Amino acid sequence: MERVAIIGASMTQFGQRDAWIRELLAEAGSACLDDAGVAADAVEHLYVSNMASGEFEGQTGIPNALAHDLAAVPAYTARIDQTSASGGAGVYAAWQSVASGASDMTLLVGGERMTHKTTAESTDIIASLTHPAEYKHGVTLPSFAGLTARHYLETYDAPRESLGKVAVKNHSNGVDNPHAQFRKEVDLDTVLESPIVADPLRLYDFCPITDGSAGLLLCPESVAREYTDEYAVVSGIGGATDTHVVHERADPTTMGGVVNSSEEAYRMADIGPDDVDVAELHDMFTILEFLQSEDLGFFEKGEGWRAVEDGVTDRDGDLPINTSGGLKSKGHPLGASGVAQVYEVYKQVLGDAGARQVDAGTGLACNVGGFGNCVTTTILEGAV
Repeated sequence: MERVAIIGASMTQFGQRDAWIRELLAEAGSACLDDAGVAADAVEHLYVSNMASGEFEGQTGIPNALAHDLAAVPAYTARIDQTSASGGAGVYAAWQSVASGASDMTLLVGGERMTHKTTAESTDIIASLTHPAEYKHGVTLPSFAGLTARHYLETYDAPRESLGKVAVKNHSNGVDNPHAQFRKEVDLDTVLESPIVADPLRLYDFCPITDGSAGLLLCPESVAREYTDEYAVVSGIGGATDTHVVHERADPTTMGGVVNSSEEAYRMADIGPDDVDVAELHDMFTILEFLQSEDLGFFEKGEGWRAVEDGVTDRDGDLPINTSGGLKSKGHPLGASGVAQVYEVYKQVLGDAGARQVDAGTGLACNVGGFGNCVTTTILEGAV
């Protein structure tokens, strides 16, 4: 099977945007095509990663609208909804479309518009992904995070400050990301003294509500060489699910979807966790960076917090995590987040990340839906 390459990528400004979902998607799609130097009429498949345009805007049919807005007709279109992992699922779908031979040029655009809704309204839309057995009791993703964080801290004797240091690190990284929603540093005291949301987690342990979009252009490696000498290849990719009913999990600090999807991606890429140079993890809550870093095999169970304390995951550490600022600082427009994670890894392995650049030939992105209900792990390698 011929390797699948990424030859173009884009990311719009994340934050509060005065634009509707169609405009956000068109902005990222057009920028991605321009980045690759590919005409819209060359696109054969067009995928849109989006969780809830209907619920947020009352707008459906957005893939067809995007094909029109980009002048990409008659490209085949489809919408990919995998809740907050829609972006990663879109990467998987786009990869499959090229790897299968069905398309020689596939454009993926992820996006969401959320900020026009109140926090309560947005939280309720997102909470709709939980299982009815838990949702009827008022359970939301923040409450799952608080319960899991408390269990983790007590089980592994981790200090509360270690969670705060994830927020401090990721905000520091976000300062150098021109597309990030929050380009400002925060100190540990600010994090620890912010209002409680779901004990022990406080306001600065959570990502913001965000508008934004991002795009990727995929094709066979032989086609990539017709356009550029600098591209990345998807050397490994895997997707998995875990039980929808979170309280049925044997260990709430283990996300089976992360374990299984990463094992699949590592096998495909023929590498192990020690071969990864940089990673983008789904830090919707600070506790998730600990859980994912362990379930991906970067650190032993219960040792993720020590890695943060020791500076291992800093930008100048042995394994930089969330050089983009993560969801925590960069923002989390649901359908765009997984695409933007791969955008950052793409920039890193091509040596094009500017002030955020680290020494990276191999990068990994892990996009999580719900509270680990569905996960896609993607590994990129530079082919400069």
